[in-house]
Amino acid sequence: MMKIICILLVVAFLAITNAFQSTSSVNRGRHSSISMIHPKRLPFIAGNWKMNTDLKSAIALATEVSELTKTCDPKKVEIAVCPPFPFLGQVGDIVSNSPSQIKLGAQNCFYELKGAYTGAVSAPMLKSVGCQYSLIGHSERRKIFSETDGAINHVVERVQEAGIIPILCIGETKEEYELGLNEEICTLQLCKDLKGLTPEQVSKIVIAYEPVWAIGTGLSATPEIAQSVHFAIRKWLRRIYGDDVAEMVRIQYGGSVTPETVDELMRCPDIDGALVGGASLVAKSFARIAMFNR
Repeated sequence: MMKIICILLVVAFLAITNAFQSTSSVNRGRHSSISMIHPKRLPFIAGNWKMNTDLKSAIALATEVSELTKTCDPKKVEIAVCPPFPFLGQVGDIVSNSPSQIKLGAQNCFYELKGAYTGAVSAPMLKSVGCQYSLIGHSERRKIFSETDGAINHVVERVQEAGIIPILCIGETKEEYELGLNEEICTLQLCKDLKGLTPEQVSKIVIAYEPVWAIGTGLSATPEIAQSVHFAIRKWLRRIYGDDVAEMVRIQYGGSVTPETVDELMRCPDIDGALVGGASLVAKSFARIAMFNR
């Protein structure tokens, strides 16, 4: 009974939030200066190293990834790696000279610019060491570190202010998936995480759909499941922010992406890339994912 009540509350809240945003954001979208002619969305493969490697192995991994992806055309696929904070500088020095123009990303960021926040890292700090991307709202940060949608919303704003592109992570738990709430949960998170952002700002964000039940479990959503959620996300973007934004935003899939699963996933029309976890720690596997066959 409680599950049914929770479902009704989620759906009701989503409907109210969407209705509120549609009266403001859509109107802004109609008057946005974004061009009506959209370039093709450039596929984007990013590796999240999480809390792995030490300095020596991080340097070795970055070097090998750079070597194995040297034939990748940066005009056809964008590649990024997100190492742990202590190794950003050294890894950045390596990938900045890679033939495939590998980008440097951070795994998280705090929303304050400076101050007495022991252990926190600000967006300007990340920018100063060469970060071009930052993960925000990863499910592990939400669950283990209790990061809220309100805090995530602030981080998205701060990261963009610093000239860094946010990779906003969203996704449902196993229980929510089994209840058929995956699309509702994802759009609800987007409502909260993108609150107050203009269509221009949203158009420059990367969204990573990561079903929580597939992260680090070896399980992966089928291409049909992944495509259906990506389609729902783009449909929501279109309704709230307009056609221009919906066609510009890249939506990655994450959740135990492997060399064996990437090709079929990347053939889906609304899947624009992959956020890779475990497989990004093996240079050959990550390179194969970056060189997917579509």
